[in-house]
Amino acid sequence: MAKALMSIGTVKGVGIGAGFKAARMPGSKCNDPITPEGFATNNAGGIIAGITNGEDIVMKVACKPIASIEKPQQSVDIHGNSTTLTVTGRHDVSVIPRIIPVCEAMVSMVLADHLLRQKAIT
Repeated sequence: MAKALMSIGTVKGVGIGAGFKAARMPGSKCNDPITPEGFATNNAGGIIAGITNGEDIVMKVACKPIASIEKPQQSVDIHGNSTTLTVTGRHDVSVIPRIIPVCEAMVSMVLADHLLRQKAIT
C-alpha cells in the first residue's frame, strides 16, 4: 500500500500506524499487546510484517505543497538559461481537499487487487 500511495504525485511520505513516531518509541511502548478482547493499542496500524492483524488499517500521507503559485520562481528555459516563472490563474495552495479521496481510492484498489489475487490461487 505504501508503494501505491507513493505513486501519487504529491505524496512524499507514508506512515502506517504510529509511522515515523515508532522510530522514537521504545519497543515496550510501540508493541501492540494482545488481550482476550483483542489488541490493546494499534501502533502497527493494522499491519504486522505486511499482513493485516484484523485491526483497523491506519495510514497517513505527507504531501508536498503546490509549486505553481502566483509568486515569481527561478527556473531555466529549454536552452538552459536562467529565467523567472510567474504563474497566473487559479491554483489551490493545498491538495488536501482532493488528496484524501484519491488516497482512499488507492488503498481500496490495492486491497481489492490483493483479495482477487488470493481468490485466484484458491
